[in-house]
Amino acid sequence: MHEDEPDIDAGLVQRLIEAQFPQWAGLPVAEVDSAGTSNAIYRLGDALTVRLPRRPEAAQDVETEHRWLPRLGPLLPVAVPVPVERGEPDADYPWAWSVHRWIDGTNPAPGAADSALLADDLARFATALHRIDPAGAPPSYRSEPLAARDAATRSAVAALHGEVDADAALALWDDALRAPARSGAGVWIHADLQSGNLLTAGGRLAAVIDFGCAGVGDPAVDLLAAWYVLPASARERFRDGLGADAAMWRRGCGWALSVALMELSYYRDTNPVMVANARHVIGELLADGAPAS
Repeated sequence: MHEDEPDIDAGLVQRLIEAQFPQWAGLPVAEVDSAGTSNAIYRLGDALTVRLPRRPEAAQDVETEHRWLPRLGPLLPVAVPVPVERGEPDADYPWAWSVHRWIDGTNPAPGAADSALLADDLARFATALHRIDPAGAPPSYRSEPLAARDAATRSAVAALHGEVDADAALALWDDALRAPARSGAGVWIHADLQSGNLLTAGGRLAAVIDFGCAGVGDPAVDLLAAWYVLPASARERFRDGLGADAAMWRRGCGWALSVALMELSYYRDTNPVMVANARHVIGELLADGAPAS
């Protein structure tokens, strides 16, 4: 998916485990079917996962996750990944990597989940995360103001000529840019609440995984879940659960649109699952239209 991505396979994972964590050398290694773009994920035995960053930017997240997830986890209403060991680079692999505890669950299908329960659970999770003291926390991967994404978002629309309704997309984007900025300091955000980063069980949210984008930012970024995960019928419930005012909702629309446009443009030849999800999100956003201000 990325030009600077190293070759990663089960054999590499097995060699890294044998060299650095020999206590697990006899456990089977199996690739986890995932459309994730930042990490290659392998199951190690029944209780562990190995996460190998695909890019140097993702490798920087290893330290963040090992430092912050043990602090955030006890304050959140659902499970999050528990780092067990940190692997080091070696001759076969250039960056730090992680071993985490395995968490059971299923990724919800975008727009087809048990919407009412999941909307409540997502709002509860995001609210709890936003209330955690952000002192000392790093900036989120998506910590910039929407205006800083203007050129890249318009470039993505231009690159998708004929694939998306450019006039409608730019009208929605312009409305998001006109939304009042959030006042006050940033809060802890996950910043990537997509279906692939959620696990459900029995129709309820069981875990939120992949905190590589997490850090301090505008809580509107966590409204991505409204279009990436939930159907239209559940969005108002999610919005009410978060207490999102009109300005926050408009910024959230902008974030979801910008992220989806860039994903569709960047991954359209390499990641069909990501592309399908991005098309779904853009379609949902344009069907909703600009929110009332």
